[in-house]
Amino acid sequence: MDMLGPLSHIALIVRDPARTAALFAGIFDARAVRRQDDDGHDETFVRLGETWFVLVKADVERPLTGDHVAFLVSPPTLQRVADRLIAIGHEYQWARSDTALYFSDFDNHVFELDSVGVDCP
Repeated sequence: MDMLGPLSHIALIVRDPARTAALFAGIFDARAVRRQDDDGHDETFVRLGETWFVLVKADVERPLTGDHVAFLVSPPTLQRVADRLIAIGHEYQWARSDTALYFSDFDNHVFELDSVGVDCP
Protein backbone atom coordinates (compact mmCIF):
# COMPACT_ATOMS: atom_id res chain seq x y z
CA MET A 1 0.00 0.00 0.00
CA ASP A 2 1.30 3.45 -0.90
CA MET A 3 1.97 5.78 2.01
CA LEU A 4 1.07 8.84 -0.04
CA GLY A 5 -2.12 9.72 -1.82
CA PRO A 6 -2.40 12.09 -4.76
CA LEU A 7 -0.96 15.59 -4.53
CA SER A 8 -3.12 17.99 -2.53
CA HIS A 9 -1.62 21.13 -4.05
CA ILE A 10 1.61 22.80 -5.13
CA ALA A 11 2.37 26.30 -3.84
CA LEU A 12 4.29 28.66 -6.10
CA ILE A 13 5.70 31.97 -4.91
CA VAL A 14 4.90 34.59 -7.56
CA ARG A 15 5.12 38.37 -7.71
CA ASP A 16 1.70 38.81 -9.34
CA PRO A 17 -0.80 35.97 -8.82
CA ALA A 18 -3.37 37.52 -11.17
CA ARG A 19 -0.82 37.76 -14.00
CA THR A 20 0.30 34.16 -13.48
CA ALA A 21 -3.31 32.96 -13.30
CA ALA A 22 -4.04 34.81 -16.57
CA LEU A 23 -1.07 33.06 -18.20
CA PHE A 24 -2.43 29.65 -17.17
CA ALA A 25 -5.89 30.66 -18.38
CA GLY A 26 -4.47 31.63 -21.77
CA ILE A 27 -2.52 28.40 -22.14
CA PHE A 28 -4.76 25.81 -20.46
CA ASP A 29 -8.19 27.48 -20.09
CA ALA A 30 -7.57 27.21 -16.33
CA ARG A 31 -9.98 29.10 -14.09
CA ALA A 32 -8.60 30.99 -11.11
CA VAL A 33 -10.33 30.95 -7.74
CA ARG A 34 -9.44 33.80 -5.41
CA ARG A 35 -10.31 33.70 -1.74
CA GLN A 36 -9.25 34.88 1.67
CA ASP A 37 -8.30 32.19 4.19
CA ASP A 38 -9.28 32.19 7.88
CA ASP A 39 -6.13 34.16 8.75
CA GLY A 40 -6.90 36.90 6.21
CA HIS A 41 -4.36 35.82 3.57
CA ASP A 42 -5.38 36.52 -0.01
CA GLU A 43 -5.00 33.27 -2.00
CA THR A 44 -5.25 32.46 -5.69
CA PHE A 45 -5.84 28.86 -6.74
CA VAL A 46 -5.53 27.48 -10.26
CA ARG A 47 -6.25 23.87 -11.15
CA LEU A 48 -3.84 22.44 -13.71
CA GLY A 49 -4.72 18.88 -14.65
CA GLU A 50 -5.74 17.14 -11.45
CA THR A 51 -3.61 19.35 -9.18
CA TRP A 52 -4.40 22.65 -7.48
CA PHE A 53 -1.64 25.26 -7.66
CA VAL A 54 -1.71 27.96 -5.00
CA LEU A 55 -0.18 31.19 -6.26
CA VAL A 56 1.29 32.93 -3.22
CA LYS A 57 2.19 36.60 -3.59
CA ALA A 58 5.70 37.55 -2.49
CA ASP A 59 8.43 39.74 -3.87
CA VAL A 60 11.08 37.08 -4.39
CA GLU A 61 13.54 36.72 -7.25
CA ARG A 62 13.82 33.07 -8.25
CA PRO A 63 16.69 31.92 -10.48
CA LEU A 64 15.91 29.74 -13.46
CA THR A 65 16.94 26.18 -12.57
CA GLY A 66 16.27 22.69 -13.86
CA ASP A 67 13.46 22.21 -11.32
CA HIS A 68 10.16 21.78 -13.12
CA VAL A 69 6.65 20.38 -12.99
CA ALA A 70 5.79 17.93 -15.77
CA PHE A 71 2.37 17.00 -17.11
CA LEU A 72 1.64 14.05 -19.38
CA VAL A 73 -0.33 15.18 -22.44
CA SER A 74 -1.32 13.78 -25.82
CA PRO A 75 0.67 14.81 -28.93
CA PRO A 76 -2.28 16.91 -30.26
CA THR A 77 -2.49 18.73 -26.90
CA LEU A 78 1.25 19.37 -27.05
CA GLN A 79 0.85 21.09 -30.43
CA ARG A 80 -2.25 22.99 -29.29
CA VAL A 81 -0.34 24.40 -26.30
CA ALA A 82 2.58 25.37 -28.56
CA ASP A 83 0.11 27.21 -30.81
CA ARG A 84 -1.36 29.04 -27.81
CA LEU A 85 2.10 30.03 -26.54
CA ILE A 86 2.92 31.41 -29.98
CA ALA A 87 -0.39 33.31 -30.06
CA ILE A 88 0.32 35.07 -26.76
CA GLY A 89 3.98 35.67 -27.60
CA HIS A 90 5.29 33.48 -24.76
CA GLU A 91 8.63 31.73 -25.18
CA TYR A 92 8.92 27.96 -25.08
CA GLN A 93 11.24 25.25 -26.34
CA TRP A 94 10.76 21.83 -27.83
CA ALA A 95 12.72 18.90 -26.39
CA ARG A 96 13.31 15.19 -26.97
CA SER A 97 12.60 15.15 -30.71
CA ASP A 98 9.54 17.38 -30.25
CA THR A 99 7.80 15.01 -27.82
CA ALA A 100 8.10 17.50 -24.96
CA LEU A 101 7.72 21.24 -24.57
CA TYR A 102 9.10 23.50 -21.83
CA PHE A 103 8.01 26.99 -20.83
CA SER A 104 8.35 29.10 -17.73
CA ASP A 105 6.02 31.49 -15.98
CA PHE A 106 6.97 35.07 -15.12
CA ASP A 107 8.78 33.95 -11.95
CA ASN A 108 11.00 31.25 -13.51
CA HIS A 109 8.88 28.24 -12.53
CA VAL A 110 9.42 25.77 -15.36
CA PHE A 111 6.66 23.56 -16.75
CA GLU A 112 7.10 20.59 -19.04
CA LEU A 113 4.44 19.04 -21.21
CA ASP A 114 5.50 15.50 -22.05
CA SER A 115 3.74 13.35 -24.65
CA VAL A 116 5.77 10.18 -23.92
CA GLY A 117 5.92 9.83 -20.14
CA VAL A 118 8.34 8.11 -17.83
CA ASP A 119 8.51 4.34 -17.76
CA CYS A 120 10.17 3.29 -14.53
CA PRO A 121 10.51 -0.34 -13.46
